Amino acid sequence: MAAPGSRFGKKQKNDDFYKAILLLKDEEECYSFFRDVCTQNELRAMEQRFEVARLLTKGMVYNEILERTGASSATISRVARSLNDSTGGYDRVFERLNDGEL
Repeated sequence: MAAPGSRFGKKQKNDDFYKAILLLKDEEECYSFFRDVCTQNELRAMEQRFEVARLLTKGMVYNEILERTGASSATISRVARSLNDSTGGYDRVFERLNDGEL
């Protein structure tokens, strides 16, 4: 944990935040945690980006994704760019979802 009074820079990540997520036991705990941490709009935006990423990895085209999710073309482009510059996070999660690990 960070020392009392220390501040995180804008670009510095807080490892404890990610460790805390790993402590959540089920979907309900996860939703409650994120509901406390994020605004409703922030949650919906993350959910939308996740769905856009899933549809892009399935090969769906921008116009279909826009119609299906309501995401803007800018959001779809941003997600597509993050998939291209990926560290493997989306792929790992989608693979586990398809394998029924959740």
